[in-house]
Amino acid sequence: MAETAPYGTWTSPISAADVAAAGGGAQWLDVVGDAVWWAEARPAEGGRLTLVRAGQDGAEEMLPPPWNARNRVHEYGGRPWLVIGRTLYFTHWDDQRVYARDLDSGEVVPVTPEPHVPQGIRYGDLRPGPDGVVWAVRETSTGPRRTDIRRDLVSITGGEVVPLAATHHFLTAPQLSPDGRHAAWLGWEHPDMPWDSTELCVAEVRPGGFGPHRVLAGGPGVSVCQVEWAGDGTLLALMDPDGWWNLHRIGLDGAVVNLAPVQRELGGPLWKIGSNWFVPLGGGRHAVLDSGRLAVLDENSGTVTPVAEHLTSWAATLARHGTGVAGIAAGPRHESAVVHVDLGSGAVTELTPPAHPLPPAEYLPVPQERMFPGPDGVEIPAYVYPPANPRFTGPDGERPPYLVHVHGGPTGRVSGDLDLDFAYFTSRGIGIVAVNYGGSVGYGRAYRERLREQWGVVDVRDCASVAEALAAEGTADPARLAIRGGSAGGYTSAASMTSVTTYRAATIKYPILDLAEWTGDGGETHDFESQYVLGLVGPLPQTRARYVERSPLRHAARLAGPVLLLQGLDDQICPPEQADRFVAELSGSGIPHAYLTFEGEQHGFRRAETMIAALEAELSFYGQVFGFATPGVPKLGLRS
Repeated sequence: MAETAPYGTWTSPISAADVAAAGGGAQWLDVVGDAVWWAEARPAEGGRLTLVRAGQDGAEEMLPPPWNARNRVHEYGGRPWLVIGRTLYFTHWDDQRVYARDLDSGEVVPVTPEPHVPQGIRYGDLRPGPDGVVWAVRETSTGPRRTDIRRDLVSITGGEVVPLAATHHFLTAPQLSPDGRHAAWLGWEHPDMPWDSTELCVAEVRPGGFGPHRVLAGGPGVSVCQVEWAGDGTLLALMDPDGWWNLHRIGLDGAVVNLAPVQRELGGPLWKIGSNWFVPLGGGRHAVLDSGRLAVLDENSGTVTPVAEHLTSWAATLARHGTGVAGIAAGPRHESAVVHVDLGSGAVTELTPPAHPLPPAEYLPVPQERMFPGPDGVEIPAYVYPPANPRFTGPDGERPPYLVHVHGGPTGRVSGDLDLDFAYFTSRGIGIVAVNYGGSVGYGRAYRERLREQWGVVDVRDCASVAEALAAEGTADPARLAIRGGSAGGYTSAASMTSVTTYRAATIKYPILDLAEWTGDGGETHDFESQYVLGLVGPLPQTRARYVERSPLRHAARLAGPVLLLQGLDDQICPPEQADRFVAELSGSGIPHAYLTFEGEQHGFRRAETMIAALEAELSFYGQVFGFATPGVPKLGLRS
């Protein structure tokens, strides 16, 4: 029989260390020969990104310490590795150079020059070019500002880096046509983000470089997020001229055909160059991600058929493997794992065993996908994770506290898959609702553009509407609602606390807090996002008053309740200066707050010790604000 205990005090088998152990995971998957390769984050090794190969004899590590296969292109990184023959090429975080590792001898040598400025030249989105060369995007720092950046497409061979083209300020790496005569890539310019407008470019491959490029697709108001060559020399591209990322075939003469018109998203936001949401299978069939779920698109029938439906969230890194598809997938009861799906039988095989055992299923919340009425008549999608613990139940008449989880981006989304970070709270009696507010991807361009010039308004109202609806229906305690988020989600959390009275508290991780200071050529953020906010808030200087009104830093004194700030000190995207100024404004304000900073952490926490400290601090924070005990975790010091 379950024990009755106040929500928030339930004893849980899920520790912060368990969450940290699951906080790494696979990324950047591809197939080399018969083997599946991927990059794998190792929180216990300082967040190092290693490479793993899974063949018939099991999985083996292919990149030993101290190598760290990450890069800083666009600060979010691009495809960091490539195998050609018996040579592994990879980017190394410490100096951002490209290295080659001989897969027979294990010898590692640099193949790009050492930059004069540390990490001043970065490479990403490594692709095979002709005759064994590596094609990549090169990003060069040209001055003291974070926005002083030049990019070009380059060929890397024999220790020499040869420029190929520089058509746009932002680029993806070129891909070689089957006959070796053409290259194709994507490009775009400020102030657009790649989900706003991009161009698909093609050029002839010539000795020493490329010929003049032609734009075959894309342009103003059209986003092309992925391009691949088909075996017949045409191009396959995910783009949204009709408001939805669909798969199109494009001839070199410019002819365009939508292969399966659907009002669903088969693509996504190109935060990391080298992402791929589809892979050709041959015979007019293509594996695609239909709103993040695996499906097969048949261009002969114009259909999109779901596959392995219990896996509801796939990473944008698919590869053809034998008679099926390899990828990285998760579901409501399945942690993210590298899997192979046989497209004939539908059988799913995990290619690597879980790094750690999952808690018993009874401690894991099953997300409820729901739609909530929004303030402007638009329905708001969200996933509700109720408290789940077989050993406990709440007292009669008591409703649980709830956390509103705000995803980053803001051009991003949440999916209803297993998340031990959420289970850490729900197994203790604290519910979570993850909101896909206006501006989220997965629901078409119109929903995405609800946030145009409305950031800090639509997102705040949508999240508050969901929280208030849960309270009104009796699911959540209206007096114990909190909001949490990182990056853009940190901004929405802070903006909510300074503009609505829905929440008692907020956890704000590596946030944007001063919009005007974050934006522009002389702003505090990096080049890739330096003009992002122009579309989210408005053009400058015309709408500067809007930037002031929507910046939490300018209104710290009107916070609705206590806040916990968590910040990496090496963050180049949301630098600590903004959080520092925000905390300085809170000093002596009478508003309880805590500010934890972490040496060596960038944007998003990667080290196990940081993840543990941050999660335990967050639990202690809610306990102090909401009035329940949190035994087993250090008490967070609050000041005012």
